[in-house]
Amino acid sequence: MKHLLRNTLSALAVTGSALALAGCGAAEDKMTEGIDKAVKETYEVTYEITGSGTASVDFNAGNGTANEPRLETAEDAALPWKKTVTLKGIAAPTVQATAGSDDAEVTCKITYKGEVIKSHTAKGTSEAASCVAVSPLA
Repeated sequence: MKHLLRNTLSALAVTGSALALAGCGAAEDKMTEGIDKAVKETYEVTYEITGSGTASVDFNAGNGTANEPRLETAEDAALPWKKTVTLKGIAAPTVQATAGSDDAEVTCKITYKGEVIKSHTAKGTSEAASCVAVSPLA
């Protein structure tokens, strides 16, 4: 019985792998399109980066899809930096900042309806303050 179960699970795993290689990307794209269309509601979040000096800031400004957002970049942004964006459906609010100098500290924060839903602090150019939250519509 164990042998039969093991063979069945192995066959399912191989079949799943083959299907994934054969067209998972297309199926995933269609699923993402369907989710984006199904959840048409929008919401606003505010990204904030605090610290001293400058930082390179990457953030989801609402472009692309929920599964593959196209991030925008603010190079050498003077701190503090703040931006309010409108996102759609289940798109994840995302902001990441890297300090402009090795001794600088940066903090990212995502706020939704006045409540901080994610924050993180990092120091120096080798570590990024990265904030990714779940969509409040999810």
